[in-house]
Amino acid sequence: MLANTTDAKHRQKSIDSIASPLFDAPPDISAITGPPIDLYEDGGYNDPVYQAKARILNRAIQDIGMGRYQWYLFVVAGFGWFADSVWPLLSGLILTPVVNEFHFNGPFLSLASNVGLLVGAVFWGLGCDIWGRRWSFNITLFIAGIFGLAAGGSPNFIALACLTAVVGVGVGGNMPVDSAVFLDFVPGSHQYLLTILSIWWCLGQLLSSLVAWPLIANYSCANASNCTKSNNMGWRYLLFTLGGITLFLWGIRFFVFTLLESPRFLSGIGRDAEAVEVIHKLAKFNGRTSSLTVEELEAPGRAASARSSSQERRHILSKSSKYDPVHIKALFATPKMAWSTSLLIAIWGIIGLASTLYNNFLPYLLSSRGAVFGDGSLSITYRNQVILSVVGVPAALLAGWAVELPYIGRKGTLAIASGERLHYSTTSRKNKGLTGAFLFATTVARTSNQLLAWNCGYVFFSNIMYGVLYAISPEIFPAKDRGTGNGLTSTAARMFGVLAPIIALYANLATAVPVYIAGALIIFAGSLAVLLPYEPRGKVSI
Repeated sequence: MLANTTDAKHRQKSIDSIASPLFDAPPDISAITGPPIDLYEDGGYNDPVYQAKARILNRAIQDIGMGRYQWYLFVVAGFGWFADSVWPLLSGLILTPVVNEFHFNGPFLSLASNVGLLVGAVFWGLGCDIWGRRWSFNITLFIAGIFGLAAGGSPNFIALACLTAVVGVGVGGNMPVDSAVFLDFVPGSHQYLLTILSIWWCLGQLLSSLVAWPLIANYSCANASNCTKSNNMGWRYLLFTLGGITLFLWGIRFFVFTLLESPRFLSGIGRDAEAVEVIHKLAKFNGRTSSLTVEELEAPGRAASARSSSQERRHILSKSSKYDPVHIKALFATPKMAWSTSLLIAIWGIIGLASTLYNNFLPYLLSSRGAVFGDGSLSITYRNQVILSVVGVPAALLAGWAVELPYIGRKGTLAIASGERLHYSTTSRKNKGLTGAFLFATTVARTSNQLLAWNCGYVFFSNIMYGVLYAISPEIFPAKDRGTGNGLTSTAARMFGVLAPIIALYANLATAVPVYIAGALIIFAGSLAVLLPYEPRGKVSI
């Protein structure tokens, strides 16, 4: 045991001695973005060869800078956020007219959607660490678009539920893959843009609500009596429209933009020459040059093989050709990483349950509450949905600013926006976070306008919460296992999201019970965010 420990120390020292000339700054200052060098500089990571290579690639990407390629990628990767917003929300937007036509228990539609999202998160999230990012990036939107169009022609509820589930399989892979793709190419100085990418999520909400408002309000049955396909076409028109838009966005990705394979993924599986080639293509696209050579990137591996057999090292770097637990094990390899991964999975799962329980049934809640208030028409319901969607757009920009604030960062912004105050006053011990607090406040509304106002507050801070949550997880996970990590957290969110419609089946949606459950869960998730051992602010992901 002692010999192994000593050997590991010598191996790390050899690697650092080769990598250190690439960083001319003092030991406590990074040549990339300032102190410190990377997220795992203070320990907690067990693959020094990959870490050294990631630092070299980070330096090369930072030298190239934020250019045309990354800004184009900001747009096309944003399509994934857009789809992740539009399609899960759709089951709520079409719920009332579909129930009127097909006469089924409403939560079953959300259940079908979330089962598909769960399958997609597992398959695409883990898969992109095995066969790379490009195939997953280019296929997921196509599946969502083509089956979304087909769902518009559903003759009955069974067909609609099945097609909605397949749409979910495509959509479920967007967030795990697209966030990994973007973070693999963006310079460390611009990682905060991963948070601002959530503006596409808000734009998806806004567009789907704007399209749903006239279509469903004007082309839907007034009630369930004598509701046939011919007088209830609004939800079908909505599916045709959003399916066509999604296919158009896929066409831009596939035919207009050429995605380069992730250099960190390539280096992580031992294909260093290809990783260097990608770096040079990136530099050329941005009108720059890169001095990175294959020899520089291979140097950490050569240093390690001086202390261990080259056969063993090749085996470790190339063990990615099939589904196996190697990438999952890597995320739990040290106590600190295991704690971080477990917390992220828990936070995603809890928020996934809370948000699905509330958001998927929000149009129904607005309609049923509005009926009690005397103004529950479809037109007013979807008008309010549009207003709520508009509120989310500035929230994404505010989130991007807040995550760079000293002493606040990602963890603080997530905690404040969701469920936990960072400081307690001497006169008050209340710890309700802003999203949870506004959600609870909706239960005291006595008019439709009051309900709308409280929901505006909820939507604003929940969009901040989601913007940070979608960014902090991929920033913490190392790139060679990032797809798997994103897949695990998304799987937790989707798995608990499947529970939401099951809860709704046995809860009265016309009461405040789902709201109380969702609010309490979000507050609890915010308290867990404070316990995360890593803070990505001011550090570079590897």
